Amino acid sequence: MALESTPNHTQTVAGWAAHDSSGKIVPYIFKRRENGVNDVSIKVMYCGICHTDLHFINNDWGITMYPVVPGHEITGVITKVGSNVKNFKIGDRVGVGCLAASCLECEFCKNSQENYCDQIQFTYNGIFWDGSITYGGYSDMLVADHRYVVRVPDNLPMDAAAPLLCAGVTVFTPMKDCQLLESPGKKVGVVGLGGLGHVAVKMAKAFGHHVTVISTSPSKENEAKHRLDADSFIVSTNDEQMQRGKRTLDVILDTVSAQHSLGPILEMLKVNGTLAVVGAPDRPIELPSFPLIFGKRSVKGSMTGSMKETQEMMDVCGKHNITCDVELIKPDQINQALDRLARNDVRYRFVIDITGNSKL
Repeated sequence: MALESTPNHTQTVAGWAAHDSSGKIVPYIFKRRENGVNDVSIKVMYCGICHTDLHFINNDWGITMYPVVPGHEITGVITKVGSNVKNFKIGDRVGVGCLAASCLECEFCKNSQENYCDQIQFTYNGIFWDGSITYGGYSDMLVADHRYVVRVPDNLPMDAAAPLLCAGVTVFTPMKDCQLLESPGKKVGVVGLGGLGHVAVKMAKAFGHHVTVISTSPSKENEAKHRLDADSFIVSTNDEQMQRGKRTLDVILDTVSAQHSLGPILEMLKVNGTLAVVGAPDRPIELPSFPLIFGKRSVKGSMTGSMKETQEMMDVCGKHNITCDVELIKPDQINQALDRLARNDVRYRFVIDITGNSKL
């Protein structure tokens, strides 16, 4: 049985938690572990609100351990370093994403794919090595094993960089897998223009690709083309537009978390094209066989990224000056933000200003 804390949990921390599936977030005082030899302590400055937070807060997946302190898009400043930590120092600007611990010994951990470790534990609602339940970034400080921490490039603002720790790496990894980083000039489709989709458009454009946004919302066309620089826009409910888009794309990233059929999207891929699914609908997605067979197409999934990939993504974003478009909120606005997120009323990511400093 997991413990809320262990005898080593002596640091009193202020945060915000949900205590039941009503989903209401309230202030919460709890304990964190002392900074160990492999740990860094981080003063949390900003924390993004991810759609996953909503699922955990409401216990949509039936696995929430209450009280839950969400948040896995965290940026902050290091205040303490353990004696074994050589790659970070006090004052460093850092980020923490979805991962808090893994076994460190399996084939995936040894090959920098620890996000696929059988024993992966997440930044919140996980069980850490010491048996305690992990609490996330809706809090004023965090203790993290240094192997699951990345550096935030100096030129990126900490608030707009926070969602890169989840949304950013989630779209970066499949792009890397599909060789989009080193071979410009491809035709790339992005399904859904939300928290993940808008970052995917920015990255694909920075990597030199022709980008088509595929969305159910005609109202997003102006934004996609003129603000995010997408090359074309297809309304997925418009049969004529979808027909014109058939066999035109090399790679498609599907970021939509609502249930939908993959058939019409697969038809848009060229022969040998790849559809990378990164959205997580709570019910099975429809995958017809004919578009797969008649186009020799592949469908693959992708889950966040390893720590190595997360650092690479942050460095690439620093190089190309890619950040998320965020709406900054104070901690007392979390519940309103969650309500709006449930209605998709956000452009494109809420970020909590934990310290109230507004800009850093």
